[in-house]
Amino acid sequence: MEAIGASGRRGSMIAASWPVYALFLGFPLWWALGMGGFIWPVLALPMAASLIMRPGVRGPRGFGIWLLFLVWMLGSASQLDESTRWLVFAYRASLYFSATVLFLYVYNAPEERLPTRRMLASVVGFWVLVVVGGYLGVLVPEGNFTTVVEKLVPQRFLANDWFAQLVHAQFAQVHDFLGYPVGRPAAPFVYTNEWGSNMGLLVPLVIASWSYVRRVWWRPVTMGLLVASVVPMVMSLNRGLWLSLGLGLLYASWRFALWGRGRAFGGILALVAVVGLLVAFTPLRGLVEDRLVTGHSNVARITLATEAGEGVLQSPLLGYGSPRPSAENPNLPSVGTQGQLWLVLFSHGIPGALFFVGWFALAMMATRKGSSRVRFWPHVTLVIALLQLPYYGMLPSQIHVVMLAAALALRDRRLASEATASARVAEKAPEVAARAGAG
Repeated sequence: MEAIGASGRRGSMIAASWPVYALFLGFPLWWALGMGGFIWPVLALPMAASLIMRPGVRGPRGFGIWLLFLVWMLGSASQLDESTRWLVFAYRASLYFSATVLFLYVYNAPEERLPTRRMLASVVGFWVLVVVGGYLGVLVPEGNFTTVVEKLVPQRFLANDWFAQLVHAQFAQVHDFLGYPVGRPAAPFVYTNEWGSNMGLLVPLVIASWSYVRRVWWRPVTMGLLVASVVPMVMSLNRGLWLSLGLGLLYASWRFALWGRGRAFGGILALVAVVGLLVAFTPLRGLVEDRLVTGHSNVARITLATEAGEGVLQSPLLGYGSPRPSAENPNLPSVGTQGQLWLVLFSHGIPGALFFVGWFALAMMATRKGSSRVRFWPHVTLVIALLQLPYYGMLPSQIHVVMLAAALALRDRRLASEATASARVAEKAPEVAARAGAG
C-alpha cells in the first residue's frame, strides 16, 4: 500500500507539474518552432482548466490590484484606432492573462502536488537554456534559421516586421555602436534586451535552488555556469542587466548583513569578487569600458520617454490602448515600447500604470520578511523586476518568470501563516477541552 501511495503521489505531482515544465524546460523547442512568443497563453489553457475545476481558488491579499489592472487594460482598448493595433493589443492582453493564470495555478497548488523544489528546478533549467543561448550569440552571432511557423504562415503575415521577428530564430543582434561589431546574445528570445532582462530576473532563483535541490552536483554545476554566464552578460552590452542584477545582489548582501548571516553575506561577496576579477583581467574589461562611455540609445530613450509623458497628459485615464509611432522621429521605435513602465503608462493611462506597478510593489513588500530562502530570493527577483521597469519590457517571457517568483514567495508566506495558526489552535486545544470537561 505504501508503494502504491508513493506512486500515486508521484503521478499527482507529474500531472500538476507538466504545464510548468512544458513552458520553461520545453522553451527551446517552442523557440525553434517559432512559437516562443505564443506558447505562454497556449500552455496557460490547461492551467486555467485546472483552476476552473478546482474549488476555492483564491489570491493573496492585495491581488485585487492586479485584477483592477486587467480590467483597466481591457477598458483601454476603446482608444485603439487601427485594426493592426487591435491584434497587437489582443496579443499583449493574452500574455497578461496567461501570467495571471500561472500565478494562481502555482499559488493555489498544495506543496505536495507542486513542490517548490520542482518549480525552482524547472526555472533553473530555463536559465541554463538562456546561458546556452547566450553562448550561441557570442560564438555564432550571425546564426539564424527559418522556423516551422515561419514556413507555414501566409506571407502577408510575414510582411509585418513585428510578427516576422517574433517567429524568426536568430542567435544575436549584431550592433556596431562601439565602433566595431559585437554580437549581442538574443537566443532563445527575439531581442538582446529580453535576454538580458531574463538573465537578471533568473539569477536569484538559481541561488534559491541551492537550498532545495538536494543533488550533490547541483550547486557546483550551477555555480560554475553562473560564473560562465558572465561572458554573454558582458557581451550583451546590456547596462540595464548589469545595473539591476548588481543592485539586486547588493540588496541581498545588505539584508544578510542585517540578519547576521555572515556565511551568506560572504558567499555573495565572493561571487561578486570572482566576477570582478574575470572582467578585470580578461578582454571583457575593454567591452565594459567601451560600453560605459558610449551612450548608445540614451537620446532615443529620453525622446521616447518625453513623448510618452506628453501623450499621457493628453489621455491620462485610458491612454491609447497600444504604442504609436514617434512624432519626433519616425525612425525611432514606437512610443511606449522602451520599458514596461512606459508601455502601461502610454497604453493604459495613469490608473493602469498605478495598478500594474502597485501589484508588483505590494508583492515585493509582502515577501520582504522571513528567512525562508524560497521567500527571500524570489523577493529579490521582484526587486530586480521593479528596477527594470523603466528600461526593459516584461513581455512576453519576463512577466511569467516574475509571476512565478511572486507565487512561490507568497505561497510560502501563506503556508507559514497557516502553520502558525494551526500551532496556536493545537496549543489551546487542551485548555479548551479542560474547560469543557469542567463545565
